Amino acid sequence: MSPPNPVLGFYRQHKVKAGVLLITALLVFWLVVAIQRSFLLLGDPDPVAKALGVGYLLLPCIGAWALVRELLFGARTEQMARRLDAEGGLPVDDLPRTPAGRIVRSAADAAFPAFQAEVEADPGNWRSWFRLSCAYDAAGDRKRARRAMRDAAKLYRQHGAGAPR
Repeated sequence: MSPPNPVLGFYRQHKVKAGVLLITALLVFWLVVAIQRSFLLLGDPDPVAKALGVGYLLLPCIGAWALVRELLFGARTEQMARRLDAEGGLPVDDLPRTPAGRIVRSAADAAFPAFQAEVEADPGNWRSWFRLSCAYDAAGDRKRARRAMRDAAKLYRQHGAGAPR
């Protein structure tokens, strides 16, 4: 039996971060090209080209804002997950899965009320919101999962240094 490949092990451990890094690099490349093209349009004497240049300059600004916002969201989520893991408070991933590896929706729906009740009992606890976000995600409701995680992050920023609950 051959020894494990350390590069492959590193990749498996960090593949999400590698994907984020790749997408970020591509977006930054696009931002640079878009800004360069907008300055070319702004330098044109035609007023229509100038108007397009202004519009084209707004797109990279919006893209940069979205990129920074999402990277900060991911970093904050990872920070909260590490803290919950250290406290032993991460929800256990023991839901049954389909042969394709997806969580069985009915099992996720059945486990959901416990996480919802936890938030209702203590709505100011970021840990409860984090676990509720995981329950929404397991149930396939990505929009609510993201909203609950944003609520958790907001509470974490406000009370993150508080004692474990």
